[in-house]
Amino acid sequence: MKFLQNIINFSLIIFHFFSLEPVFADNECPKMPEVPMDRRTNNEVFRIVQYNVEWLFIDYYSAADCPGNGCPWKNSSEANTHLQYVKKVINDLNPDIINFAEIEGCDELKMLIDEKSGYYPYLKKGTDSATGQNVGFLSRIDPIIDLHRSEERISYPIPGSKCGYTGTPGTYGVSKHYITEFLLYGYNVLLIGAHLLAFPTDNTRCAEREAQAQVLQNIIYSYIVKEYEVILLGDFNDFDGEVLDANNNIPNSQVLDILKGNKGIHAGLYNLYSVSENINQQDRFSDWYDKNNNCVSTDNEFSLIDHILISDFLRERIVSASIYQKYNQYCGTYNSDHYPIVIDLDYI
Repeated sequence: MKFLQNIINFSLIIFHFFSLEPVFADNECPKMPEVPMDRRTNNEVFRIVQYNVEWLFIDYYSAADCPGNGCPWKNSSEANTHLQYVKKVINDLNPDIINFAEIEGCDELKMLIDEKSGYYPYLKKGTDSATGQNVGFLSRIDPIIDLHRSEERISYPIPGSKCGYTGTPGTYGVSKHYITEFLLYGYNVLLIGAHLLAFPTDNTRCAEREAQAQVLQNIIYSYIVKEYEVILLGDFNDFDGEVLDANNNIPNSQVLDILKGNKGIHAGLYNLYSVSENINQQDRFSDWYDKNNNCVSTDNEFSLIDHILISDFLRERIVSASIYQKYNQYCGTYNSDHYPIVIDLDYI
């Protein structure tokens, strides 16, 4: 019986691979398969990872001049070396779902996939034409709907903002994100991957990022009322005032509070929790910023701006959480300037 099931599973994989070619189209691959599958091999835990891979671009993107002088990888050779470093981290972690920020498109996602890994690529192209960066993921479990986006824009500064923005009011949306759904533990689960505006302490970006957070909160709440569980993960480019990082960075913005449901239009109507609460404070750092431009990392140059937020039911499934910090940060490294956040849940 087990032999017969293996034959069926193999046949479904072949069908998936050859009959759904649009899934692997350039730039974006948002389509769910006709036959969603579970290709996991680890039957002990269900591992989810968030990873900003720092300009994972192989195809030349002219607006950003990358690979080139507009990003750390000055030519195709350096870009390919960087991809191999990222691939090693993925192989070390062996996640079931891994979300990427700063990835160019589906070509790059496919290049990260080893034969027999069980991964399939998913990416909904964003609207950040200046950088060409997108958010996408590899998964051994297929989503149950196609990836899509919200084009909502929110006015900023939002009510109660303490960003200190004094410029002309405007509107902002989330240029880099995707929305999809999974069936996990017998529950409908919303998955959102997002990359918000950079520079945590800049007054203008702070105000614009709060507007972005409100867009995401509106999406989250629309699923909460349908009794969905929630996973929100990405590079939010902001600090968490509740779960302090290794250097006790305090946010100027309400971004994390809005995303968690503490502030914003839907404040108090839902709660999300940071998985970093399960990590010792001295280990809570995911990003290196070379403040003094000396190309050498020091302890006070690290912060936690990458986050995984989850709803209460999934919080109860946590087995462990950590940040993979097994490479050093310095100018000239081929590793990312970010570290991956790792969460292990009970095996489904």
